[in-house]
Amino acid sequence: MNDIITVTCIGIGATAVMDIWLVFLKRLGVQTLNFGFIGRWIGHLLRGRFSHEAIAKAEAIPGELALGWFTHYAIGVAFAALLVGLAGVDWAASPTPLPALLLGMGTVAAPLLVMQPAMGAGFFASKTPTPLKNCLRSLANHSVFGLGLFLAAVLLGWATR
Repeated sequence: MNDIITVTCIGIGATAVMDIWLVFLKRLGVQTLNFGFIGRWIGHLLRGRFSHEAIAKAEAIPGELALGWFTHYAIGVAFAALLVGLAGVDWAASPTPLPALLLGMGTVAAPLLVMQPAMGAGFFASKTPTPLKNCLRSLANHSVFGLGLFLAAVLLGWATR
């Protein structure tokens, strides 16, 4: 049970670090994630529809923004569980940055290969006006998530000593 709490705290913490980064980018005028669209996609997925030509044009789902935020944090916790599963429970007790950063960078595969194509943006954002820029932005965001995994584990270790 303690491991589940540890993983959950690391995942929530890392996702919060990513969200702080996204708020910073938004204040600089950079377009960031629309969690309502994630919720809309999940809502349609639960109704049996996986892909859309353009998620922005798909029928709205009641509570899609809340569903999007919940999904965002649930995915963060799942990726934290993957990290602890791969690096070991000992990593959570004595975290080092490299496994967290590598896993964080690897998580960029989820949006580039699954979510964006399913939402109508194409593989590697190929159907957007600036695919390379969007891919690099996703990689930066997920690298920040990886940093967040490390920072959350360090903070959790400090708080529980």
